[in-house]
Amino acid sequence: MRVVQLSDSHLFKSPEGKLLGLNTEHSLSMVMDLIAAEQRHIDLVLATGDLSQDGSSESYNRFHQHMEAFACPVYWLPGNHDLTDMMANHQVAKRMSPCVIPLNGWHIIMLDSTIRGKVPGNFADSELVFLQQALQQSAGNNVLIALHHQPVPVGSEWLDQQIVGNAAEFFRIVDQFHNVRNIIWGHVHQAYEGERKGVKLMSVPSTCVQFRPKSFDFAVDRENPGYRWLDLHADGRIETGVSRVTGVDFVVDYSVRGY
Repeated sequence: MRVVQLSDSHLFKSPEGKLLGLNTEHSLSMVMDLIAAEQRHIDLVLATGDLSQDGSSESYNRFHQHMEAFACPVYWLPGNHDLTDMMANHQVAKRMSPCVIPLNGWHIIMLDSTIRGKVPGNFADSELVFLQQALQQSAGNNVLIALHHQPVPVGSEWLDQQIVGNAAEFFRIVDQFHNVRNIIWGHVHQAYEGERKGVKLMSVPSTCVQFRPKSFDFAVDRENPGYRWLDLHADGRIETGVSRVTGVDFVVDYSVRGY
């Protein structure tokens, strides 16, 4: 089953809105064009948060319009810049986290790792209860878990201060189940791949500005926007790759020291 993950679009109320000098509407459009050119068949799209920069109705409406280009279901979850109530106005409730998506021998568990009004991540008690119950009900299926914040350090000092605060509780639950194959997230605006106790760990590039890997302080990378694809096999194997827009020089202000 082919899954596409995209994340951190940071759209604004105005389609002319810019993040660190980059027009986020334009860069998302370019990533959508890339997906259309590369992906002949997609079974599911996962949008893993920070869809909007300003939480405006207009930004979610335009994101929803972009997603209507897909013939397959699109599920999304909130990031720290998102307003969940506003998101729900532009997407049917069953397609938002927390939820479980059955997909031909796989269960995809979508979680909300956000703290309203805060940048770092943390799971509410209700979210951890949902995860425990969802995993119990996923016996006999391979499991992929999706969230916004990183549950493990990615090696960037400033970003890893925003890690899921109760990641230990999260992994205490995950470790009880041997059918969890993959955990994916957004937030870090870079491609990361690792492994923990046999579970693959992955982040995805942003569809707009990229953050420099292994940076101590805030730093913008010169990589272009992109997305991740994943092939989920019935035997639990996962094949994956990251693809980025090429042939375009995006305008980014590399002198900015935060956003």
